[in-house]
Amino acid sequence: MFNIFVSVYVTMLGLILGSFYNVVALRIPVGKSIVSPPSRCPKCGTRLKGRDLVPVLSWILSSGKCRYCQAPVSGLYALGEGVTGLLFLWVYLRTGLSGESLVGWVLVSLCVIVSVSDLKYMLIPNKVLLFFLPVLVLLRIIYTEESIWNGVLGAVVGGGIVLLLALAGGMGMGDAKLFVLCGWVIGFPNVILAFLLSSAIGTLVYGMLMLLGFIKRKQPVPFGPWLAIGTIIAYGYGSEIIGGYLSLIR
Repeated sequence: MFNIFVSVYVTMLGLILGSFYNVVALRIPVGKSIVSPPSRCPKCGTRLKGRDLVPVLSWILSSGKCRYCQAPVSGLYALGEGVTGLLFLWVYLRTGLSGESLVGWVLVSLCVIVSVSDLKYMLIPNKVLLFFLPVLVLLRIIYTEESIWNGVLGAVVGGGIVLLLALAGGMGMGDAKLFVLCGWVIGFPNVILAFLLSSAIGTLVYGMLMLLGFIKRKQPVPFGPWLAIGTIIAYGYGSEIIGGYLSLIR
């Protein structure tokens, strides 16, 4: 019974925070305050009421439209909220109520914010990364079963790989900075797995979008969301995946 209660609480917390993360991701890159003005319809400017701000549910009940002017509301809002809620629940189910769950929730928060921002503006804001930097550094130092040098190696290798690609014109510097933080949290060799997963998932999705005509060949596309997905998978299942692979090649 306790686990059910905590699971519901954690999911609701994630949904609520996901709504706030949308605000951060959509306002910070364009230099707007995250506290003022209150949420409004971007089309008609009507201030949104409480019933318009219920995470995910408001978007579904309004059929993805503004209640006041019927303008379409991007599904990115509901996606950010829903994914945050589900990932908060996933972290709890993987780690329980522990120091490691704090690490997981902060990592998820970073990944959601940068993913929404990158999808919308193709930009990973330095302000967001700088905010999470000391938090993740401190949490990983306090709550870790590995050597701190494992995190340092993960940060150097992860950031170095993406930096080389950024210098070659294949990625942005924001991606490199993001992967330094991700590498610090998940360590080595998980950071290598995260990068391989990110590349594979990104290539598959972009290939499908290209075949379906949603994007054109050589069209710039954000890579931050795929780095985030690869990082989260490696964070949760890295040891199992790497262990399983090594057992196959022995």
